[in-house]
Amino acid sequence: MTDAKPIISIRNVTKKFGNVTAVNNVSIDVMPGEFFALLGPSGCGKTTLLRMLAGFETASDGEIEIDGQPMLGVSPNKRPVNMVFQSYAVFPHMSVFDNVAYGLKVTGVQKDEIAGRVEEALSLVHLEEYGKRKPDQLSGGQRQRVALARALVKKPKVLLLDEPLSALDAKLREAMRLELVRLQHTVGITFVIVTHDQDEALSMADRAAVMDRGVVRQIAPPDELYEHPNSLFVADFIGKVNMLEAKVAGQSGGEMVVEVKGMGRVTVPHDGAASGDIGIAVRPEKTVLSVEKPGEGVVALKGKVCDVAYYGSESNVLLDTETGVQFISTIQNDARHSALSVAIGDDLWISWAPGNTLVLAE
Repeated sequence: MTDAKPIISIRNVTKKFGNVTAVNNVSIDVMPGEFFALLGPSGCGKTTLLRMLAGFETASDGEIEIDGQPMLGVSPNKRPVNMVFQSYAVFPHMSVFDNVAYGLKVTGVQKDEIAGRVEEALSLVHLEEYGKRKPDQLSGGQRQRVALARALVKKPKVLLLDEPLSALDAKLREAMRLELVRLQHTVGITFVIVTHDQDEALSMADRAAVMDRGVVRQIAPPDELYEHPNSLFVADFIGKVNMLEAKVAGQSGGEMVVEVKGMGRVTVPHDGAASGDIGIAVRPEKTVLSVEKPGEGVVALKGKVCDVAYYGSESNVLLDTETGVQFISTIQNDARHSALSVAIGDDLWISWAPGNTLVLAE
């Protein structure tokens, strides 16, 4: 995939609505066959960027190319893309078959060809037996599959998905994530999904662009975004994280000494250059709770349990620490009777390996 030319090339794209800049000088390359996510909080510009790819919005500045062709002035129906909307947008008065066939009919595809392509599309989304049903006879997940089949039947080079799972309940949403990945691998075309759900992006995408107030903060595979965030914003947005303010006290030989309020000096691995005020952070699942003070070689601080949240497979333990900052530690409930009994009011130590410390300079 690295030798191929991008299927989507976004170059210095800006979009303004009056005095509001929704997308600010964004550049992204998406490769053929990639499952790419635009991820960020509400109002970050991700949906506006997707709508510019689809042709529903025009960039105020910059260029967009799809499959090597400039998209300036190209109407939505002439672009080699199709879009799946958050609201499904299926026609309630039409059967499933006619919903999927609609786009082919209006573009003049022959009737015999339409039948074969619709059956193929319904097979891809496992709705072969549902062609005669109306949308009100389907579940939410099945209606979403109809919307996917309708988009795929035109065989676009890029499929754009705007928060496609947000209207589904949690369990169905998780099942549909797996289904979308399977579908993308089966058809082999490029998927670009917009989502504010970190779990969705991490579990489906090959790469994701994290957006904040119209700009891209980091583009990377999911594991890199989670384990090696390049900023305080990305670390805080992707999953749970414990953060402490710190000041660089010294650096040499791949290690950094930082001064942390309530902890004194802490040495952590860090190769990059940094100075002045920074942040250090650790993911909750990488911490360990203990009654006794941990031995040498770990970063540790003492705290008092102020809350315990049970989630079935795991529990989050919230501690008021000596630093004045609350810390979360995630413990796996891997046995019916936990080896560490935790109750509100307990005094505990929380510790982690220095190598699990994130150093965040911005």
